[in-house]
Amino acid sequence: MHPITLSLLGILLLPLLTIPVHANVEKTIFLGPPATTIPSEAPDLDDLGLERLTPQNGVVRTQVNASFPSAEAPDGTESWFFLENLTPGQRYEVRICWLATQPTSFTLTTHPLPTTLEDQTFLTSLSKFSASRLSSPDTNFQTNALNRNTNAGPSPDPAPTTSSVLFLRVRAAADYFSKDEALMRDVPPVAVDVILDPFLWNAFPRSLVPTAAWVVVVAVLAGVVARWVVGEVGRVIEDARVEREREMEGEGKKEK
Repeated sequence: MHPITLSLLGILLLPLLTIPVHANVEKTIFLGPPATTIPSEAPDLDDLGLERLTPQNGVVRTQVNASFPSAEAPDGTESWFFLENLTPGQRYEVRICWLATQPTSFTLTTHPLPTTLEDQTFLTSLSKFSASRLSSPDTNFQTNALNRNTNAGPSPDPAPTTSSVLFLRVRAAADYFSKDEALMRDVPPVAVDVILDPFLWNAFPRSLVPTAAWVVVVAVLAGVVARWVVGEVGRVIEDARVEREREMEGEGKKEK
């Protein structure tokens, strides 16, 4: 077989040779709220130990606690994150991704800063989550928390005193059944990626630009390959027709 044909065949078969990775995704889409003054007095946001996401640092890999739905927590265990340095009126998407081997039902909601601090239910939930994080011996719960204190040294995303910010509440409910009593009694933490993704022109997620570019490249390549295949098939058909005509002419001469 011709080397070019082998190369094109390899490109076409490449998707069939890849190993699929299965994961689940839940998301929420929102607009950046108007800028608000971030209070410095208690409760100090720096003391909450929340993991923060910004358009510049928009990915956090962490673990969140989950639980089976109950009357007190029908949507599972609550976790809180802080979204800051947003652009008012800009469309954003927050995604949470987790492995399919950890069946979990996630619910994502965003809440403005004043509403969260004034609502007793939200404030109680936020305080409980903060206390559990700060008391945890697992240092993984502390590594992604950014400090807004400018005296602590340079930061890639220094938080201003006035900014477009939101609280992100993530509720995680275990969504499985097992004969393992220990697994049913104590739900293990779920490894997740939390991603803050701005929209370009409020229409297209920024993280999908490479994917869109790849789709265009594949489409162009597919068009080139299709034209080549059509040309090769046409050439084979034409060669067969010419050969057939020659055979018929040869048979006619023999009959004479």
